[in-house]
Amino acid sequence: MSAIPIDMSKMSPQNIHEFFRRLKEKNPEPKSELEWTNPFTLLVAVVLSAQATDIGVNKATKTLFKTVNTPEKMLALGEDGLKDHIKTIGLFNTKAKNVIALSRMLIDDHNSNVPEDRDALVKLPGVGRKTANVVLNVVFGQPTMAVDTHIFRVSNRTGLGPGKTPEKVEEALLKRVPEEYALHAHHWLILHGRYICKARKPDCAACPVNDLCGFKEKET
Repeated sequence: MSAIPIDMSKMSPQNIHEFFRRLKEKNPEPKSELEWTNPFTLLVAVVLSAQATDIGVNKATKTLFKTVNTPEKMLALGEDGLKDHIKTIGLFNTKAKNVIALSRMLIDDHNSNVPEDRDALVKLPGVGRKTANVVLNVVFGQPTMAVDTHIFRVSNRTGLGPGKTPEKVEEALLKRVPEEYALHAHHWLILHGRYICKARKPDCAACPVNDLCGFKEKET
């Protein structure tokens, strides 16, 4: 990502504040596009979403979550039963194994509750830092920054929070995002990357923060 030509002078504290003010103006209460009914189903949905689209996950879980919405019910369904629901999702064999294992761990170690703690979350099978950050943000209202491919791209391309790894981007964003926008920043950046600042061809003409962006090769 370091090869991207960036004008870092664009990303002054004042411009970063304005960047998020405009994103908030367009979407005051951004939400996850994953469909879920309780903390457990959100956790499962995020685990399933690795290397898959939210649309694909929602299609697979639409029927599943109507009846299977607790760790106990997931264990009763079993690994093969879960595979039948999620076989349209990439890596479904591994994901089914992880979901069954994390369900058992939630029962055994957390009284069937999703823990409100990153260290505890990342110990669950199939849960990495990004997944834990999503759960902490969406379910528990913590101002975390779950750096997926969209946030990684937008942060580097705009100069908002450049870094060579997701961890470095997360660190940069947590330092630079104004506190008043911290809670929803993760969703604003994901949606911006998904629909406007796209990988192959960013839609700069439709971008509400075009003039604040440090990407030197952006279309005007």
